[in-house]
Amino acid sequence: MAATFRRRLRRGAASTAVAAVVLAALTASQAPAATEDSAARGQQPTPPADTPIDGGSAYFTDRPPVHRPAPPHDTHHTGQGPVLGTGPAEAGLPATVLAAYKKAASAVGASDPGCRLPWQLLAGIGKVESGQARGGAVDAEGTTLQPILGPQLNGHGFALIKDTDGGRYDGDLTHDRAVGPMQFIPSTWSNGGPDGTGWGADGNGDGKKDPHNVFDAALAAGRYLCAGGRDLSVQDDLDRAILGYNASEDYLRTVLSWYAFYRKGTHEVPDGRGVLPVHRDGAGRTGDHGSRTGGGTQHEHGSGAPDRHPGSGRTGKPNHPGKPGGSHGTDPTPGGTGTPTPKPTPTPPTPKPPAPKPPTEPTRLTVLERVGDEDLSATAGGEFATSPRVRAKDAAGKAVAGAPVRFTLPASTGARFPGDATSVTVPTDKDGLATAPTLHAGDKTGTFTIRATAVGRTAPAVAFGATVKAKPAPKADKIARTSDKELTATAGHPFAEDAVEVEATYQGKAAPGVAITATMVTAGPKPEENDKGPYFKDPEATGGDKDKPVRTLAGLTTDANGLLKLPKIYTDKHAGTFLLRLTTADGAVLTVKLKVAPAGS
Repeated sequence: MAATFRRRLRRGAASTAVAAVVLAALTASQAPAATEDSAARGQQPTPPADTPIDGGSAYFTDRPPVHRPAPPHDTHHTGQGPVLGTGPAEAGLPATVLAAYKKAASAVGASDPGCRLPWQLLAGIGKVESGQARGGAVDAEGTTLQPILGPQLNGHGFALIKDTDGGRYDGDLTHDRAVGPMQFIPSTWSNGGPDGTGWGADGNGDGKKDPHNVFDAALAAGRYLCAGGRDLSVQDDLDRAILGYNASEDYLRTVLSWYAFYRKGTHEVPDGRGVLPVHRDGAGRTGDHGSRTGGGTQHEHGSGAPDRHPGSGRTGKPNHPGKPGGSHGTDPTPGGTGTPTPKPTPTPPTPKPPAPKPPTEPTRLTVLERVGDEDLSATAGGEFATSPRVRAKDAAGKAVAGAPVRFTLPASTGARFPGDATSVTVPTDKDGLATAPTLHAGDKTGTFTIRATAVGRTAPAVAFGATVKAKPAPKADKIARTSDKELTATAGHPFAEDAVEVEATYQGKAAPGVAITATMVTAGPKPEENDKGPYFKDPEATGGDKDKPVRTLAGLTTDANGLLKLPKIYTDKHAGTFLLRLTTADGAVLTVKLKVAPAGS
């Protein structure tokens, strides 16, 4: 095994030109691991900036079958029995895992439509990284039944990453291991993101970010693949995103082959019934039973140990049929009987991978122009009626189509794009227009600035002023009692519980949330607060003050139906007719008569 690790290390050190270029780009722009000295920030250490998402761990090298997949006869099967299909079994994806990929792609599509993330790409990576969470061995919430752990990242054939999570995710107190269905290293999950907070995500809405949950892991992987303004419909961006996961040309080709396979068609199979891949690239991972696996010839079907390609050498690469040393070659027989020795079938030379193509240079964008002069405004809790919009132009003043434009909100505001995102990337249309998705105002009031920038271009940014206004106070133009029953009590005794109920309306409709002030007043042209007769008790008073008479109560509020029941009304020793006055800030007034009979009457 040590020899295998050394060969892998040399292979990593002698990466092809493509991998080198990609790693350089990742390091210079937005590699998935944090670059700051985390110890100086009081955090756990992070891996080097060029460390891929899975730490360069081993991965499954099985390739898809050559036949086109076809859906099963019963496409709505959800039971635990076998699912019949006319295509290869590898086209079947476990139900919960498939749902996680589609949900993640939908969420990323809403927050970053310019990325064009297909769920089949997540499926391709999930197949290569974990065999679709070990054939869909997950519970109803999408959490793996047993941890899926990669090899110890101790520098022997893999990246060297000392423990960053205290064993929280991988159970290892000395080094990190890639974890979960999408094989994130703990440091990348927790604090290796572009803003230092990590790529971890909550994909199933349970309030937790768990790399062992396929919904969380798929959403995190989708956001990583789209980072840096990538457009995954562009081959160069697609390649860079995949190589950021594992900087290996073999890995890139394997993922792309499964991506293409799944795009031709898939079908759903019950959880736990997915086809388990067999071959790894020469190193093992911790299996379903939590034990370290090594190289060997055992399959993962039930054993948790991987298998190398049949007929493969120590490097773990398969021999081609007919190649000397392969399973289809024929050895000459010394001292033969005159029978001609069959010659090995000549093996055509392995084609070299095509040289990387330089990124397609779009029409040169030189300027972004704001469309619309008015600043944007919305009411707290609502949505902005107008979205930020810009037009991209070249030096000749012509519209530039297909240019990615990123709209960014300041972190301090409560406003958000769909998916609770603070930034989105949108491509310009055929007229050069890029329009941000609908912006939700949030509950925080105030002003802020939205910025639009051309991704990958030095064109000046465009700023939009935005204001979130407070909700207007509810209004009421009328207050009326809900009953015409006479209100009476005896001196020294309270009125009936909830004796006074009123309804506030505005323009004939119920007015919820209206503030009402209730005051016991004197009669006459200038009523004042009465110092005798009926009174309230302060609901917030304690001790000796809790029975102290209160003849004005402010801050009473109507309910969702515009109704208000007044607190209990008490009486002192005075008898007679008294007045209760109810008022609103909008000037609505209601005067209620309270009759108090003498004690003993």
